[in-house]
Amino acid sequence: MTKRRQKHLVLILAREFASNLAQPTLIVDDEGMLVFFNEAAEEIFQQTFVETGELPFDEWSAGFDPRTLDGEPLPLERRPTGIAMYERRAAHERIRMTSVDGVEREVALTAFPLFAHADEFVGIMAIFWRE
Repeated sequence: MTKRRQKHLVLILAREFASNLAQPTLIVDDEGMLVFFNEAAEEIFQQTFVETGELPFDEWSAGFDPRTLDGEPLPLERRPTGIAMYERRAAHERIRMTSVDGVEREVALTAFPLFAHADEFVGIMAIFWRE
């Protein structure tokens, strides 16, 4: 049985914030584990978070086939989520992605790192916007 790691207070507060937003929002911890997505993001995942549960970064992000607006594949290091996760800075980009239901959508994606202290990275938050 895998022991669950206690969530940092910043992630708990981010979850509370996200659960009250109308925009699809997800939260990833410092190890790349998807730890929450809100009700608005259920359209993208085609499941509730309770049904999906926590997922590793590569597992939840691979299925969306993110691309530039010109249709070029968007590697992880150029995606806003990858930039926030690995470069520890905010990023925003308009992208094309395919949801779990196979529907292609054009969205703006804003992702930013979450810090408990200036040197204590605890994860990222990503918000999807339809423009």
